[in-house]
Amino acid sequence: MYVRSVKTFSTNWLPAALLLLLLLCIGGPGASADDGAVAPIEGEPEAQPWPRSWFEAPRMASELGILSYAQSPMLDDLGLPPVEERLPDDPPVIEPYERIGQYGGKARITLSDAWTFFNWEAALTISADLNNFLPNLARSYSVSADGKTTRIELRRGLKWSDGEPLTADDFVFTFDHIWMDKEISPVTSRLIQGGRIEKLDDHNFRYVFREPNPLFKHLIAQYGNFMVDPEHYFRHWHPAFTNREDVNERVSDRGFMTWMAFIDSQRNARTEDSAEVPTLRAFRVVSRTPIMMRYERNPYYHKVDPAGNQLPYIDRIDAEVILDNSELITAKASTGQLDFAAFALRTQDIPLLKLGERTGQVDVKIWRRLHTSDVVIQPNYNHADQKLRELYWDRRFRMALSYAINRPEMNEIIYFGRGVPQQASIHPTSVFYDPEYPQRHAQYDPGKSRALMDEVGLKDVDGDGLREYPDGTPLVITMEFLDFETPKAITMELVSSYWRAVGVDLRLKLVDRGLQSARAQAGHMQMTLWHTDFSTDILFPIIPRWWAPIYTGWDSILWNDWVRYYVTDGELGEAPPPSMREVQRLADELRQSVDPARRIAAGKAILSQAADNVWTFGTVGLAPHPVVTSTRLKNVIPNGIWGWDNRWTLAYHPATWYFDETEDTAAGEVASRH
Repeated sequence: MYVRSVKTFSTNWLPAALLLLLLLCIGGPGASADDGAVAPIEGEPEAQPWPRSWFEAPRMASELGILSYAQSPMLDDLGLPPVEERLPDDPPVIEPYERIGQYGGKARITLSDAWTFFNWEAALTISADLNNFLPNLARSYSVSADGKTTRIELRRGLKWSDGEPLTADDFVFTFDHIWMDKEISPVTSRLIQGGRIEKLDDHNFRYVFREPNPLFKHLIAQYGNFMVDPEHYFRHWHPAFTNREDVNERVSDRGFMTWMAFIDSQRNARTEDSAEVPTLRAFRVVSRTPIMMRYERNPYYHKVDPAGNQLPYIDRIDAEVILDNSELITAKASTGQLDFAAFALRTQDIPLLKLGERTGQVDVKIWRRLHTSDVVIQPNYNHADQKLRELYWDRRFRMALSYAINRPEMNEIIYFGRGVPQQASIHPTSVFYDPEYPQRHAQYDPGKSRALMDEVGLKDVDGDGLREYPDGTPLVITMEFLDFETPKAITMELVSSYWRAVGVDLRLKLVDRGLQSARAQAGHMQMTLWHTDFSTDILFPIIPRWWAPIYTGWDSILWNDWVRYYVTDGELGEAPPPSMREVQRLADELRQSVDPARRIAAGKAILSQAADNVWTFGTVGLAPHPVVTSTRLKNVIPNGIWGWDNRWTLAYHPATWYFDETEDTAAGEVASRH
């Protein structure tokens, strides 16, 4: 489906319309913060400071003198072992944001927020300030001085949701038979190449690499849920442990073509089959229908609150299957039909959500997105069209496209002036940050843009206002993209109009998730977009995805063939130009150096070159992100940091969220008055 023609699209009405809607939300000029105004991003008032314990390794129950434990009443009659036997030997204690919660209740969310309403559990986790990696499933960890060995010591007594113990064998299975299995993973990631895992005993193991890999702990903390699977379950579906013919027959009976596809489906925790798979998360899948994913508390979840209550507080979750439909999710969130909504919400939804807040049924919290650009526009430097490819490689053309984007106007129209007009660059909190990077070639200068286009030889030959190639053929670029998470469609309507004003015919084409993935990875797209994650010191040092040709995926098309060449040491793909080979070398140094100074120098060199060459086009970043909760949902912080780098809610402990059922009556009384 194509977005409507830019010739019929006018932005003149949009600022006024959005302003009117915002004024309706906040009660007009002079309204107070209590009237529902979108709070300032900087200096936003806090209800209270975040718990100090969120920034450091969790304390143990024994340290706090906890001598007994309690469980949810829903577990009382299930014939389970006593709660003391289901918890680890010395459970980690998680401090809630505001207060000790109460058990019970069923949460209403959508499937998109099953990633965020209850988060993943890994050996390590990320501190709330994004500055440290903390033990989680691990009791402790260490990295050798040469960066080649990362050792993990597990907590004693951890269990999967079926009661089976978590041991080093589970980590060994996942590394050897998932990550390193050539049938499941034909191309080994550079992040683990030359690596092996060694079991020391049931609770101790280590990752050992041929080359220095001092930042492997970053991968463990951020991608850690993909690094441990229940060996006792999956061995029955893996031909390394079970007769291949038997495995193939059984997965075929389940409707899968291969055992690899079956295991992948079960590992994503979103299919009906995944209800059988033991988990370490606070909730486990119990059923799946075409319209609903149902979860219940994990009776073996390993964390407690300061009073000794086993977490989580909430008993059940119903996750409605609504995918890639932000408008419907926004409508449900604003009308109190969801207890938590965040993943699919966007900045332009804030006025409508604030209107819903006036009913007394929902609270709208304004977090800050980590994305340094909500839209990062990606040319395909390896596209089959040689003429377009050469045009993309011309730095003058890239600069011309960047100068044509009116980022300040975009910020006012879409973000109410609360974002930052800039290129896609590193986050301001990063040690690699330089304030020059995000502003390089980001100025709005259509005159300079036109002059550069002329210099390249792109001129309007037929007088229709659109430029042609030097050979006289029309210059037409098709942008294919998935409109999800950030304001992508409205942003591209504006970009299309800006580029058309300097003579570039940009056609916009919305695609669904499946088509996006297939065409992106096949390299068929001329241009696409996503948002700038991987921008903090959690992920940038190991995967500088927007700035160096070392990563490819369904959301990135910049340089797929150069990446394949890099990952396979030249066996696949296409050799990049010497300048890009140098960037790949810098990326290796960034990831492998044990010297912080050398690492910082390599990272800054990558970012400086990217800023100067304008590999991508950023728009507006560091924008407000709405998080909507029902008024009865408690312990959700009002001012979090939202993004993939920190796994959205990971550091804010969703297992401590709970329902205050007394809020239902109050909300009903407010709603009746409106």
